[in-house]
Amino acid sequence: HSWAEALSSIRLPYVKYICPHAFDLMGLTPDAPEDEAGIKKAAESIKAIIEHEVKNGIPPNRIILGGFSQGGALSLYTALTCQHQLAGIVALSCWLPLHKAFPQAASNGVNKDIAILQCHGEMDPMIPVRFGALTAEKLKSVVTPAKVQFKTYPGVMHNSCPQEMMAVKEFIEKLLPRI
Repeated sequence: HSWAEALSSIRLPYVKYICPHAFDLMGLTPDAPEDEAGIKKAAESIKAIIEHEVKNGIPPNRIILGGFSQGGALSLYTALTCQHQLAGIVALSCWLPLHKAFPQAASNGVNKDIAILQCHGEMDPMIPVRFGALTAEKLKSVVTPAKVQFKTYPGVMHNSCPQEMMAVKEFIEKLLPRI
């Protein structure tokens, strides 16, 4: 819910925002066991929302997936395994789930050129910024490296800050200009 609240501060009037809930975690270290079935099930739920939006006339290249923490992790996994070419991914204070499955798990390179904005608080005690940096490096092996932006914020813990939300707003405006 806090992610939805943060989004409301940068909301663009011509963009539809959908904020579903994320999946359960088994651990917060790169080598922790992951709930593979749960992650894949959650990703399928997000893909069903994408299909619904596409059927209602929203072109896939006007869809950005994004989230904070678990939601950001799920957004990365879902977009990279999606059959539709999407506009971008906003990944805040998160990691790439099932990272060992990539780059092979990426759907035939459909989203090889997807734009990714990854942001992380440098003082995050839950998901250390090092995990974010490792994720950014992994993402550069999955998508065009120049498309991955990794921004860090000094003094920020496991939450957002106004500067981060402005970066998100600029990213969305660039990828989804008003038509």
